[in-house]
Amino acid sequence: MSPIIALHTVVALTALILGVAILLRPKGTAVHKLAGRIWVAAMAITAITSFWIQELRDGAGFSWIHILSIVTLVGLARAIYAIRHGNVKAHQRAMISVFAGVMIAGAFTLLPGRIIGGWIFGG
Repeated sequence: MSPIIALHTVVALTALILGVAILLRPKGTAVHKLAGRIWVAAMAITAITSFWIQELRDGAGFSWIHILSIVTLVGLARAIYAIRHGNVKAHQRAMISVFAGVMIAGAFTLLPGRIIGGWIFGG
């Protein structure tokens, strides 16, 4: 496994686990704020590292999944902007949307021919 895929996988799994914990815990606390900052960093690193993971089928460098990385970065920026301006509802919507995107992207990693899917299901 290449170092970029290893980093991407570790931060993505961190974001997934931490995201679930954040959703289950009380909001607005010091722990929530710290965990949220770590989650945002993990999500940003996950999105950014995805640009160095390219499916080189038929000469194509980027795939449709990279659109999700751009949407993630935009969503994180919107969520940060919203909370810094006191708009808790917009912050919640943006964060839940980004987390849902993580879940969708995670599900796609289980497909045949994908690295994680190969680890879990063989191949």
